[in-house]
Amino acid sequence: MSAPPATAVAWAAADPYAAALRAGHGPLFLRRADGWLLPLEVERWCARADAVDLDVLDRCEGAVLDVGCGPGRLVAELATRGRAVLGIDVSAAAVDHTVRMGGQALRRSVFEPLPGEGRWDTVLLMDGNIGIGGEPRALLDRVAALLRPGGLLIAETAPVDIDERAQVRVVGLTDARGAGDPFPWARLGTPALLRYARGWKRAGQWTADGRRFAALRTRSRRTASSSAEPPKRTAVISSQRARNTSAGRPVPDR
Repeated sequence: MSAPPATAVAWAAADPYAAALRAGHGPLFLRRADGWLLPLEVERWCARADAVDLDVLDRCEGAVLDVGCGPGRLVAELATRGRAVLGIDVSAAAVDHTVRMGGQALRRSVFEPLPGEGRWDTVLLMDGNIGIGGEPRALLDRVAALLRPGGLLIAETAPVDIDERAQVRVVGLTDARGAGDPFPWARLGTPALLRYARGWKRAGQWTADGRRFAALRTRSRRTASSSAEPPKRTAVISSQRARNTSAGRPVPDR
């Protein structure tokens, strides 16, 4: 499956985003064509995982793929726990930051070929990344293909009930027109996400410190837990990017 070129190229070429990650702070925004600005929480993304993040990570199972990992706070935290985890991001600055924090990451779009397709136990779509590509159903279909049967998706949704798709640019305060071409993005509240999640099993939803989350499972003939719970095992990514010799089955590159 090919990456949506507008998303991958425009976001990766957004110099304000790369500059903000290198500095560790904003201000940074997504800007719609009508001038509306969505603030991006660069400082939180560049910090270590907070209590809300840690609760999400406690619910992850087995080998974890963090889609749109940004500067890598979640990947780094899972790595310190000895978990098999890989981050992917289209931004070179994000991947570099993740590696500096001690995580493993690839510069890759979720719509490009990835290691371990169909074998991941958990996929994360945090920090609004359910909006990647601007087509939520296409993204959910792609995530389902990455997960094992019965695998878990944990997505952070918008704090309001919204279902919006728009062309956006990444901008700072001094470059209000933005860098590069606009790219498609979506904002979804939990009700909208659940409407798009046909063929998925609902595994829970919760709110913490003003942030909202939903957990979904791919359908499987095997018995799977009905809710997102802390993992009972650690799987293994067998590659030079991440290695863990604890019990579990391998999730090989291909």
